[in-house]
Amino acid sequence: MPIQIGTKAHNFNDPTALMSDCHRRVEMFLGALSAVAEFRGRLLTGDEQNSLGRALQYFREAAPKHTADEEESLFPRLRAISSSEVQSVLKDMAQLELDHKNAAPLHAKIDWLGQLWLREGKLTQEHVQQLQSAVASLVAMYRAHIEFEDRVLFPLASRTLSSSQKNEIAQEMAVRRELPGPVRAV
Repeated sequence: MPIQIGTKAHNFNDPTALMSDCHRRVEMFLGALSAVAEFRGRLLTGDEQNSLGRALQYFREAAPKHTADEEESLFPRLRAISSSEVQSVLKDMAQLELDHKNAAPLHAKIDWLGQLWLREGKLTQEHVQQLQSAVASLVAMYRAHIEFEDRVLFPLASRTLSSSQKNEIAQEMAVRRELPGPVRAV
């Protein structure tokens, strides 16, 4: 079941707003990882285990779909637009793709350490330091990444993409999530 944050979530009628909603989930689960990392590897309560498990699952299963939404659906369409406004943002899109690439090993490390913690019940001091370092790096990277996308890239895409391009992106997003029925962005 998808997780909805807050009272207003967007739908496929506005794919970039839906991507921004995903950022709220990324921030929420990063917050959960940050909080759990401060427990310094101690035995977790049932609620803490659940929080850690849900965050790990989100980054393992849902977050890669969001990355694909950007890299496979949004970025290529923006690159095809010849406006000077879009062209000036292309170098920043390259940084976003680099962020995705750099995030992958951090996610893998956090997942491995988190799964170890859930299996073993505690972490060694060395593992605690590795987890805290990886989480801090991921939080710092996502902070700048999300800020740029929400403030610059998504509004730009919303203004410059045609309705048919938005529909195509929405369809691709739905397929990634194995959602039934046609989706139409307006």
